[in-house]
Amino acid sequence: MLRFKSLGSGSSGNATLVQAKGGTGLTHLLVDCGLGIRNLARRLGEAGLMPDQVDGIFITHEHSDHVGCVRAFALRERTPVFMSAGTWAGMREPDFEGLLNLVSDGVSFELGALQLTPFAVPHDAREPLQLRCTDGAVRLGILTDLGHVTPHVLHHLSGCESLLLECNHDEALLASGPYPWFLKRRVGGDQGHLANSAAAEAARFLQATGLKQVVAGHLSEQNNRPELARAALAAALGCGAEDVHVADAASGCGWLVA
Repeated sequence: MLRFKSLGSGSSGNATLVQAKGGTGLTHLLVDCGLGIRNLARRLGEAGLMPDQVDGIFITHEHSDHVGCVRAFALRERTPVFMSAGTWAGMREPDFEGLLNLVSDGVSFELGALQLTPFAVPHDAREPLQLRCTDGAVRLGILTDLGHVTPHVLHHLSGCESLLLECNHDEALLASGPYPWFLKRRVGGDQGHLANSAAAEAARFLQATGLKQVVAGHLSEQNNRPELARAALAAALGCGAEDVHVADAASGCGWLVA
């Protein structure tokens, strides 16, 4: 069985917990570690885990809302960390005391009951990677922090039954909102963040390949609203808005079976 839970999703910090059950027991992967260490420990506890039960940490890119306390947490709990060479360089190559594993686009690796495939995305970071997870039976995609959806991204997410999908902004709200012009240009650009409309187009395409469940994530507090993200995805998927989950910054979302 594969299930997942966002511990928090937004510009103030991102972390997603993935759990797989295999022959040797449960495997827990933390995707991004963008919270303070005490806050992360508290949210793990609310999810039913102790920090030492995390088997590995995958970092998508070096921005602070995704890196957070990863080094402190990993060194304290002796948890293996996975990231690209570019992400490590973007973090100024901190010493992980032998816990660091460098991974790359399209090269799968295993962690307990999980098989993990990183894939490259267009974002203004050194070597950003997002992730496909499987326990051999079902597949989960995690896709946040990208400016546009490429054929490469769609290829790696095809066949996923569940997807945590960035719905960062509503284009009209971004255009009329309080951000200065240069920040609007960055957020809405090809290396920035995904608009609701672009996320909806991706979801529509992936539904034809087996997508059944979508969680909208990484919503901007200034430039989006949960009801707008839900409506865009529901229209694309032909479902009710209540069928679309939203992960927020304060509490993420509940456990979902992939």
